[in-house]
Amino acid sequence: MQAASIRRSVDLSAYPHLVVVYLGFRVTRWRGLLALMGLGRSIAGAVRAQPDGLLAHENLMFGLNHVGMRQYWRDLESLERFTRSEPHRTWWHAFSRDSQGSRFWHEAYTRGGMEAIYVGMPAPTGLGLFAPERVPDGAFLSSRQRLAA
Repeated sequence: MQAASIRRSVDLSAYPHLVVVYLGFRVTRWRGLLALMGLGRSIAGAVRAQPDGLLAHENLMFGLNHVGMRQYWRDLESLERFTRSEPHRTWWHAFSRDSQGSRFWHEAYTRGGMEAIYVGMPAPTGLGLFAPERVPDGAFLSSRQRLAA
């Protein structure tokens, strides 16, 4: 039997709270390319440090100026712990103050729901291609709150 015709699947029963996160970074100015290169090195270092709960990480390329990653987390608590710790907290605060010619988005998927955030994206992408837009404030501000909505 040829390898191309072999069908496979995976048993996810050991991961009842699995979270899959897609992140995208779109460069809109030359300055954003420098920011992306710095962030890429930092993310690679964070992945090498193997944060608790990170099961796998893959780099993706959506286009010449649009790159991203897919991450698999054991559960939402592990992902939240990482996003509230260093170096992620510093990355997010720096981006919030100055996007440096770049745009950002993420989408998260769990067995209990899906959520997304898009920061400065010039056109809808992902879930934003078909779902109505909503301002992320109040009870819709955090990933956890959006997942529960």
